[in-house]
Amino acid sequence: MTAGSTEEAKKVGRVLVEERLAACVNILGGMTSLYWWDDAVQEDDEVAFIAKTRQGMVDDVIARVKEVHSYDCPCVVSISIDDGNADFLQWIQEMTSQFPGHSSTGR
Repeated sequence: MTAGSTEEAKKVGRVLVEERLAACVNILGGMTSLYWWDDAVQEDDEVAFIAKTRQGMVDDVIARVKEVHSYDCPCVVSISIDDGNADFLQWIQEMTSQFPGHSSTGR
């Protein structure tokens, strides 16, 4: 995901973690993004952030980010985890398995 500022990345990330849609959000330092918008190539400073969640929760994450993000079309993409530290992957599962106020069953 990307945001226009560290503050916005923290705001969106905190929502995802507090609502247990993500076990963890990492916010990475500044970067420059080049992209098409309004019929022109734009250049902006942005912040990237990574939410660690389960595949079955991706739709819920996308929906929630769209509700709280300031962008008209926020960048939210899913990258599958093929393998990793089993303890860490289990921790993600545990941290996102019970979350109040959501109807998703996840995986």
